[in-house]
Amino acid sequence: MTSNEHSSAEVPPILACTISRDVQNFDLLIEDMEDIMGEAWGDLGFTDALAYFQQPDAAQLEFVALAVDHEDEQNLPALGEVIAAAKERLIKVILITDEVTPGALHQLLRQGADEFVPYPLPDGELKAAIDRVRTPEPKVLETAAHEEPAAAAPAAATPEPEPAARKSNHHREGVVIAVQGLAGGTGATTLAVNLGWELVNAAKKKETPPRVCLLDLDLQFGSVSTFLDLPRREVVYELLSDTEAMDDDIFSQALSGFEEKLYVLTAPVDILPLDLVEPEDIERVIAMARKHYDYVIVDLPKTLVQWSETVLHAAHVYFATLELDMRSAQNTLRLKRALQSEGLPFDKLRFVLNRAPKFTDLNGKSRVKRLADSLDIKIDIQLPDGGKQITQSGDHGTPLAQSAAKNPLRKEIAKLAASLHKLSGADDK
Repeated sequence: MTSNEHSSAEVPPILACTISRDVQNFDLLIEDMEDIMGEAWGDLGFTDALAYFQQPDAAQLEFVALAVDHEDEQNLPALGEVIAAAKERLIKVILITDEVTPGALHQLLRQGADEFVPYPLPDGELKAAIDRVRTPEPKVLETAAHEEPAAAAPAAATPEPEPAARKSNHHREGVVIAVQGLAGGTGATTLAVNLGWELVNAAKKKETPPRVCLLDLDLQFGSVSTFLDLPRREVVYELLSDTEAMDDDIFSQALSGFEEKLYVLTAPVDILPLDLVEPEDIERVIAMARKHYDYVIVDLPKTLVQWSETVLHAAHVYFATLELDMRSAQNTLRLKRALQSEGLPFDKLRFVLNRAPKFTDLNGKSRVKRLADSLDIKIDIQLPDGGKQITQSGDHGTPLAQSAAKNPLRKEIAKLAASLHKLSGADDK
């Protein structure tokens, strides 16, 4: 009796499982699982998983890591069954995907996957995802939900703060940072989204994290919601169509929160004419955002409209993204002529060269200098080519800091955010 108890104690319970067609296709996943879980994990096939969930031992499972690649996309219904069976037994699901199309990824996430990590696994990302699913947040939320009726009585005396747009603790209005692409595909939205996320995390440990709001004013083809996997909401159209009635509550309700840190006014659900809003409307929206946030990032359409001037005057920093090609050069020259002919502050623009040549590319650097000289502009920022990871990050709906922290483009945007935050902090003193 005693010997049996001793031998059973030596066998650790299975707390996690990988589920895949062939786990040998995910060798990095095996290494990370061994480092994190030791011997307290196992491996299952797709069909084996459904049977195992019915066994008593499955009650000890904390999470499963569902690893899929492009060959598994033809079996999405079966994968959905695995996710549903796990969720039915309150088992968390971490999705590991290798070259899966965005449509398939979104379908699996909608079916109930709790976390997503791309493969090859970025350093530390699997452990971070496991820590998040192990955190007992649902119980806390459930307790708070049960306590709401009891707390409803004194609510009139002590109103709850708005979940998104509460007033900034700073003694100044927020800094407005505009981003506009001078040609398609020059990385304006990538810069806006990742700059916003890096600003959220730019504060030192002793400082209060800044509150950042991202306004997607490309009313027709804005893609900030896609880059952060946020839903487009009808309330955005309602806000833009009647900004005179906008108050703190309406503005707060129109925002979508990404991990409760970055707050986004997404583009509307449907394609709308750019003249739907007047300069006064944009002025009100920016003023409201500045009232509540330390940084307001405005992602602009490439098209110039009546309210482009409004954003130009409101912006403290106005980034214009371009590339080392003829279309960018021609569009920059045309924009320069348009602004100067109207007496608008063209000098406020800060030019950002995307996919800049590497440090050792002397020929490329010479081309950059010739471009700047021929246009009589200064290229203030040069961002490196981030490669395929940039597209993958956008498709997966995560900032680069989460999906590809070591990417050279992410590092440069982080440096830019740190410098902006330092300058902003200096202004406060």
